[in-house]
Amino acid sequence: MFSKVLIANRGEIACRVIRTCRRLGIATVAVYSEADATAQHVRLADEAWPIGGSRPAESYLRGDVILEAAKRSGAQAIHPGYGFLSENAEFAEAVEAAGIVFIGPSAASMRKMGSKAGAKILMQEHKVPVVPGYTGEDQDPALLAREASRIGFPLMIKAAHGGGGKGMRIVHNAGEFAANLESCQREARNAFGRDRVLLERYVEKPRHIEFQVFGDRHGNIVHLNERECSAQRRYQKVLEEAPSPFVTTELRTRMGDAAIAAARAIDYSNAGTVEFIVGQGGDFYFMEINTRLQVEHPVTELTLNLDLVELQLRVAAGEALPGSLVRNKSVPADGHAIELRLYAEDPAQNFLPGSGKLTTLRLPAASRHVRIDGGVIQGDTVSIFYDPMIAKLIVWDKTRAEALQRMREALAETEIVGPKSNVEFLERLVRHAAVTGGTIDTGYLDRHLDEFLPQAAAVVPAHLLAAAASVVLLDQESAAPALAATGNDPYSPWARADGWRLGHPGKRVVALVHAGERLELAAHGNAGQYRLDWNGQHAVVKNAAVHEGWLSAEIDGTVYRLRAVVEANHVLLHDGNARQVFERAAAFAYSASKSGGGDRVVAPMPGRVVLTKVQVGDTVIEGQELAIMEAMKMEITLRAPRAGTIAAVQAQAGEFVEADAVLIRLEAV
Repeated sequence: MFSKVLIANRGEIACRVIRTCRRLGIATVAVYSEADATAQHVRLADEAWPIGGSRPAESYLRGDVILEAAKRSGAQAIHPGYGFLSENAEFAEAVEAAGIVFIGPSAASMRKMGSKAGAKILMQEHKVPVVPGYTGEDQDPALLAREASRIGFPLMIKAAHGGGGKGMRIVHNAGEFAANLESCQREARNAFGRDRVLLERYVEKPRHIEFQVFGDRHGNIVHLNERECSAQRRYQKVLEEAPSPFVTTELRTRMGDAAIAAARAIDYSNAGTVEFIVGQGGDFYFMEINTRLQVEHPVTELTLNLDLVELQLRVAAGEALPGSLVRNKSVPADGHAIELRLYAEDPAQNFLPGSGKLTTLRLPAASRHVRIDGGVIQGDTVSIFYDPMIAKLIVWDKTRAEALQRMREALAETEIVGPKSNVEFLERLVRHAAVTGGTIDTGYLDRHLDEFLPQAAAVVPAHLLAAAASVVLLDQESAAPALAATGNDPYSPWARADGWRLGHPGKRVVALVHAGERLELAAHGNAGQYRLDWNGQHAVVKNAAVHEGWLSAEIDGTVYRLRAVVEANHVLLHDGNARQVFERAAAFAYSASKSGGGDRVVAPMPGRVVLTKVQVGDTVIEGQELAIMEAMKMEITLRAPRAGTIAAVQAQAGEFVEADAVLIRLEAV
């Protein structure tokens, strides 16, 4: 076994690999960009080496610099994680040439699978079912348009060297083809450095089912069952689970055999994933082979009680796969596991990626049933330069229904303050009938997104508003005794937070902001006994108390038990189904009215300007595309807020801009 391993990655996966290495007594070497100088993977590793600037092209994609760090640190092997250089055959080859072990498949295997087009041709040669399409090297737009007409619509344009849902477009008719081709090629060029695309028939309402395969250098290849990843938004996986609720025993056997055949066709070793698109009738087609560890590998680990990173290390060190895996054609799954990805993104703003400091990051405690794979902790910053994943939340239980309930409970314990997050979106997802019933297909989320987006209630239920106010009042009262520690008289009325007044019953004002609306409640009483009045309504609260994160209170004759988190600037309540977040505001404050015009187009977040489509003097209509930005590996289209004439273009292609920077101005009306 190796004594020192360098991890050529960052964030969550780097931390994940470090954990297994530490358990096995293997020293770890991290690499980091300027933006990641204080990142968790840097802090967790035994040593860390700087490799360049903040952008991936300046650091994590610099194979030469990473290889030099491996040599200088004395690392015997390099684990590439996923993304970045993990499927780069040239890098794998350079690592081996330097006398260092690449923890992954051979460069030869990778080259066969590194191109989606080449992989598809290879699978056809080995009788693995493939979707009709075009995989040729000739990328002339006119030829591609003719091939699209031959294949028929709807069809998908895919980056031949892509991954992670990047560089993919669905085209429904010939009139949409040219614009989608241009956009797909541009995104592929920016993300992967190559803009070759392939075309394939789009299967209606498909399911995405993938098989974990593993090979060693002794000729053994096995599959480790399937994962279903059909809950997707814009081809990005949102929920992954094992086993699939759709796959029958017979279908699992056929798909598993096909997965092993595909791996044998390229003499595969180490961890890989064979991905299939599956029709509603159980017909399945090869999509691609990912020659690396997958983001969703923990669900396989939890259902098979395996550590896939340990298997990777052992196979790379020359060991054979365990006999228990090789002897069994399939390994029985133990229970059910589900994974969700917590992201810094705003579902209400078309899932706009976020960045900024995580002022609060509260996650459920790890246990036999709950696993957290994260790369940040409270106080860390989500960078604009990389994928905005905060953590992966994985749960396990004996049945799928029980695992879904575990996930609901885990999400209820999760709180993220700082950048916007997708927590509420995920809470609705795991309660939706398409998920609980196991019927979701890869396009369902995009077709029915409104069903999953959190809907701000026009009016907060009275008992929840009263509960939030009670939590604030209890918090104020708990802070009052601190005056005694400063030498003040704890029995003085000035040290009390119950609204006491000489000859007056006392009143406190609790100001809360919910969904942008300020709510003021007049409160009388103390110590968990309150009368609350607001906007002509009132509530009587008795026996309110907060203990270990739970509020118990009788409100207007009914006793409620709610999760409750109170901070200096906000209150979070959760009733087991949904969360309510209230901002704490000053009891007496002047609020200026906001005003703004439609004369400016601003950057919605920090990022790079990809291109501008207008010049000074151009006449535009409302909704017209004016510019395209790229942030966190996602393209964002900026449109005209109204019809008018362009007065100024203040940013050019390639320029990095801050959030709210004015990019384009329209002439004033």
